[in-house]
Amino acid sequence: MLSQIMNAISLWALPVIILTILTAGLFKRVPLYETFTDGAKDGFKVAVGIIPYLVAIIVAISMFRASGIIEMIENSFAPLLAHFHVPADTIPLMIVRSLSGSAALGVFSDIANNFGPDDYATKLSAVMVGSSETTFYVLAVYFGSVGISKLRYAMLTGLLADFIGIVAAVSVCNLVF
Repeated sequence: MLSQIMNAISLWALPVIILTILTAGLFKRVPLYETFTDGAKDGFKVAVGIIPYLVAIIVAISMFRASGIIEMIENSFAPLLAHFHVPADTIPLMIVRSLSGSAALGVFSDIANNFGPDDYATKLSAVMVGSSETTFYVLAVYFGSVGISKLRYAMLTGLLADFIGIVAAVSVCNLVF
């Protein structure tokens, strides 16, 4: 019963929001089409403005993966993390998650395909993906779109939040699984 209610809400939420916005715009006599096209123009300008930042992130991730640093870090930290019941296969996910969401999902997919959905490594990886953010992508896109170039404190705060999310994921998974 509850799932049927949630499905109905999910199905109708977006159309209701769109109709509400259009109706409010009509009552306030806002030129809807012109306002929409002006917003689309601004969105296109933002997209073009952040392309250099996105290219830099993609190149950095590719260099990081191709250099073998991830494997070196995995081999170095595997014994320490084993003490905390963290499988070595999740180490690349911990590293890549802050850099790229798509790379993190690729690593997670590999873990899930290799170990299956019921394995501890898969469950821990799923919680890690949900507990952290793509810090460098967020910094590149959002800060790049508004022209902020001093990222030091935001980057440190984002990486600290990612670290805390990973620690929390490990702690929760150790308790639950």
